[in-house]
Amino acid sequence: MRFMLASARLATLTVLAAALVLTQGGAALSPAAGAAPGAVADGVAPPTDPVTLSVLSVNGSGCPAGTAKVTMLSDNTGFRIVYSNFVAQTGGTALATDFRKNCQVSVAVHVPQGFTFAIARADYRGKARLASGVTGLQRTNYYFQGDSDNNYTDHAFTGPLNATWHTTDITDASALVFQPCGVTLGLNINTELRVDSGSSSAVNVLTMSASDGSVDTIAQFQWMQCP
Repeated sequence: MRFMLASARLATLTVLAAALVLTQGGAALSPAAGAAPGAVADGVAPPTDPVTLSVLSVNGSGCPAGTAKVTMLSDNTGFRIVYSNFVAQTGGTALATDFRKNCQVSVAVHVPQGFTFAIARADYRGKARLASGVTGLQRTNYYFQGDSDNNYTDHAFTGPLNATWHTTDITDASALVFQPCGVTLGLNINTELRVDSGSSSAVNVLTMSASDGSVDTIAQFQWMQCP
């Protein structure tokens, strides 16, 4: 596995599978572009010692104060983000600025000595209600503190659509960007939801939420032992 420092820009990693699954009434509307075998390197098992996470900041129109919660997964494989008010919408009583909402979550992951990590996969879930001719967008940018990167992973939605959705980003093993050993940097995940209603006057909504008990967002680590 190639070891890349944070300065190599996390957001430039190659996405092998940018899958989008839409479901309505329990039936799949379109198949996922499933991950290619071996798309995520095996790496090493997560450390058994505690891995802790500090939330440095949560900012954006899609996550007003108190509406986003970030927690580590108990098996040290990653962390989850749960949103309660991440909604982009047009029409009805929506404000002119509501067509686009974003949320940037910045965390510090404190790992046991001798280990480091990269983001290998991220899963997102939400709902879409889009009239005919209306489009939606979920865009995400990942980067470590000190990087300035404007590369994004996009998932598009096209109306007419009334469904729950699940998107997945999987990183090519050669493009994994590991936090430098012995250093704790802020890891930023900046997510945007956007609705382009065109000439539609209907109420159109794109949310980052999951009413079926699924977690909104899960970021999964690839672990590596330091030299």
